[in-house]
Amino acid sequence: MDLPPDRILIRDLALRCIVGINPEERREKQDVRISIELACDCAPAAESDRIEDAVDYKAIKQRVRTMVEASDFGLLETLADRIARIALEDPRVAEAVVTVDKPGALRFARSVAVRIVRRR
Repeated sequence: MDLPPDRILIRDLALRCIVGINPEERREKQDVRISIELACDCAPAAESDRIEDAVDYKAIKQRVRTMVEASDFGLLETLADRIARIALEDPRVAEAVVTVDKPGALRFARSVAVRIVRRR
């Protein structure tokens, strides 16, 4: 399947959640930074200039925020997968590329990140 050439980018969404397998990671919410790349055809929205013809990235962001802030996952991989599933709920999104950064997860590293790609 050929992917649409257009992309919508949600960059560096700063949220807090429980994520990790160690006891100290499970006590309090931690900072995560989430970036989401949505492959979709933006031409219909560009032509009409109507939100009804566009991928509503604000609605996707809100659903992601609600899920992430209530989540309690052991792995970044699981968190990233659930975010991609939310993005793919919109039938106009053909692919979701999700990166979840966890600052301070490793000593001497600024962050650890997981990047996943999910297609419909």
